[in-house]
Amino acid sequence: MCGIAGFFDLHRGLPDPQEILRGFAHGLSHRGPDDSGLFYDSAVGIGLSHARLSIIDTSPAGHQPMASRDGRWTIVFNGEIYNFNDLKSQVSAPEQLRGYSDTEVLCELIAQVGVCAAAESAVGMFAFAAWDSEQQKLHLVRDRVGIKPLYLALNGAMAAFASESRVLTQIPGLCGAVSRDALHSLLQLGYIPGTLSIHENVCKVQPGTCVTLCSADGVIQIERTVWWSPDQVANAGIISGTDSELLSELDSVLSSSISSRLISDRPLGAFLSGGIDSSLVVAAMTRLSTDVVQTFSIGFEDPGYDESGHARTIANHLRTDHTEHRVTERDILDVVPTIGGLFDEPFADSSQIPTLLLCRMTRQDVIVALSGDGGDELFGGYDRYEWTVRLWKLINRIPAPIRYSSSFSIDALPNWFTVSFVKIASRLFPKHLRIRNPSAKATLLSSVLRSKSIDDLYFNIRTQWHPLRRTLAGGDRDPLELQLPSLDHHDERHQMMLWDQCNYLPDDTLVKVDRASMSVGLEARVPLLDHRLVELAWRLPPKMKVRHGESKWALRRLLERDVPRELWDRPKMGFGVPLGAWLRGPLRDWAESLIDESQLIQEGHFNASLIRKVWNQHLSGTIDHSDALWDVLMFQSWLESKR
Repeated sequence: MCGIAGFFDLHRGLPDPQEILRGFAHGLSHRGPDDSGLFYDSAVGIGLSHARLSIIDTSPAGHQPMASRDGRWTIVFNGEIYNFNDLKSQVSAPEQLRGYSDTEVLCELIAQVGVCAAAESAVGMFAFAAWDSEQQKLHLVRDRVGIKPLYLALNGAMAAFASESRVLTQIPGLCGAVSRDALHSLLQLGYIPGTLSIHENVCKVQPGTCVTLCSADGVIQIERTVWWSPDQVANAGIISGTDSELLSELDSVLSSSISSRLISDRPLGAFLSGGIDSSLVVAAMTRLSTDVVQTFSIGFEDPGYDESGHARTIANHLRTDHTEHRVTERDILDVVPTIGGLFDEPFADSSQIPTLLLCRMTRQDVIVALSGDGGDELFGGYDRYEWTVRLWKLINRIPAPIRYSSSFSIDALPNWFTVSFVKIASRLFPKHLRIRNPSAKATLLSSVLRSKSIDDLYFNIRTQWHPLRRTLAGGDRDPLELQLPSLDHHDERHQMMLWDQCNYLPDDTLVKVDRASMSVGLEARVPLLDHRLVELAWRLPPKMKVRHGESKWALRRLLERDVPRELWDRPKMGFGVPLGAWLRGPLRDWAESLIDESQLIQEGHFNASLIRKVWNQHLSGTIDHSDALWDVLMFQSWLESKR
């Protein structure tokens, strides 16, 4: 795993291009602490920079930027290609390769078949830039699912790219001001989705996409090629077979994915929460590895958030070398003030806190860790899917005019009444689907009633600020409308799963894992997101994912072969933290300093009086506004880190 960056400067106006490239590498050194390098061609104004974390072929033969043998291509690569040994046989004269890194194999494959064809043949997680000196084109490519990040800034005759957007600010005047659309989406979702970036002139290269930059009439033109599409995969059709046959095929693909991710020249382990996904990955690792598997988990003093005991039980059963860390108040005070600078862009999923602490602990013993992320999106594991379907059936019985008028009346009700109503309504659902923290969801009620469809309801449930339009300074603003694909078949649950795969997974879950792990130079691998497994999951019949109300049905059947059901069969907990209590307790002073009313007014991003009102409500214990406040606090923390 590494950090990559570079620029394409048509006018060659940068005062010291190589110093900027060195600055890029330095700014990404946490992602690649083992080595760095640069390439600059003054004739065309192309520059590439690389910070290396050595995992495969740790010798100087894996140094980047790397040139093809014919001299036409120069590449900087971030990630891992797990089938690089198979691809090596497709390269002409493989015996003449300088080393055995996946980067060199990819570079030579690009020279033979082209950029997109090479990407399509690769199994792995990656983001890379390839400079074609013959056609004078720069190609930027990101993996299918969006595991590895890649940002692009464009301003006329200047373009620059990087694994993290913050290094792009080293080029004066390139990135622009804070994007109001991005800030708006942060308040709505807790993360910045799609192509948006916190900077106006910066965008994200989308998963499964190749962006080609070239010169035309003195400016840089862009061409985008989509070489893998989740909606096409999701609409490919359903395969048939008995349960036994389908489980056997799933087991084969999953085992192949995990086996290929055990290849490393550096120490390797796994995150273990004790849930279905991480337990399944670790169980397969113990079968496939000749070494004792090292596992790592995080625990909390609050039993409502602590899964460390479950993880310990699974570890004992599988006989792993297990390490756990119980989060203390000191840990919280040490890590939270640093998050704004560590996550590159404002990012407000509070599970980033335990994820970061987990990665720091894990990095003390290993350099590579396997993660169980992705199973919920592929196999319907989130309770919110079932919750949304049931809630829509309930409220859709009420005529729309009555729902709409009632929603406006609810806005005028006192907070205690709304909270009480939500608590009572939650009891209408099965125990495992009841709202975990009703006071945190009370503000959803009016927007839920205003939902015009189940699609609308799903996004209203996910929205953090209600009403959203009054939160930003400078006037009203309607909620962000995401352009997401639809399914030709499947049910409403699968539609939500596809939305999450296209949006929540790459822009929240994978951002969290990448930034947290890379902040300490730890490579996190996600075997459940092997594209072959993703494609198979979408072709499995719906009954293999949810059956008789049981989510992740197929994964459960595979896991119970290795681990007794009673060790892992329990309501889903997630990787949450007692954020509401922390903000009233150890984090109160930190939060107060960031949302000081005079400071908010001076900066001009938020409606200061509304933020302070919500903060005071939270402190009083009337309503748990922790999720909404965390959005603002993470933006303010990010802003402070830039000063």
